[in-house]
Amino acid sequence: MGTLTLIRHGQASFGAADYDQLSEIGQEQSRRLGAYLGHKNVHADVVYRGSLKRHAQTWMGMQEGLALTLGASYQAAVATVNPALDEYDGEALINAVKTDALEHSKGAEAYKQHFRLLRDALGLWMHGQISPKGMPTYALFKSQLLDVMQHICDTHQGQNVWVVSSGGPISTVVGHVLRAPPESSIELNYQINNTALTRFKITSKGLRLAGFNSLPHLDNADDGRLLTFA
Repeated sequence: MGTLTLIRHGQASFGAADYDQLSEIGQEQSRRLGAYLGHKNVHADVVYRGSLKRHAQTWMGMQEGLALTLGASYQAAVATVNPALDEYDGEALINAVKTDALEHSKGAEAYKQHFRLLRDALGLWMHGQISPKGMPTYALFKSQLLDVMQHICDTHQGQNVWVVSSGGPISTVVGHVLRAPPESSIELNYQINNTALTRFKITSKGLRLAGFNSLPHLDNADDGRLLTFA
């Protein structure tokens, strides 16, 4: 029986001109995760990641942490890149339902308004009631993602697989495995911390959820500033 671990990227740069970059905190989260996995002697036989910069940077940070812990014994792994593991386009979703209120909000209120609008837009997208610019339908987004999961089940029995992705794809897979309604993935997504681990057993009958939103590398009491969601 194999193991699939879905890893959410480190903190990105919310509010910056380019969100798709790890912040300094995101880089530290990623290195700590790699160092923890190395210390526990947990390894991957196969690694996949999405095509976004924050996915690549998270994997790079993890490898730095692994190398620091394992030293000369660590051999850098090459991750297979698959765009089906990318996050949905939050900006396109919000623009599809945007109101003047967001334009005039600032600071913490703008942050809250952003995620309220995103929640509403996700629900509408899932039910086919909006078509955000440049995005596939939700049905296609989900089916392409699940095709990757099926490929992992078919080809990596008995292996340990790591996948660096985002909250949307991770919550979609969890919701599918639990046979929950699509809207449940929105709530799941909003709970997933940056660099959190969500684990599945790879069985002959598909994926079985074994752990959700785990942060063993950030368990120390002084790591409060590293517990982030965006």
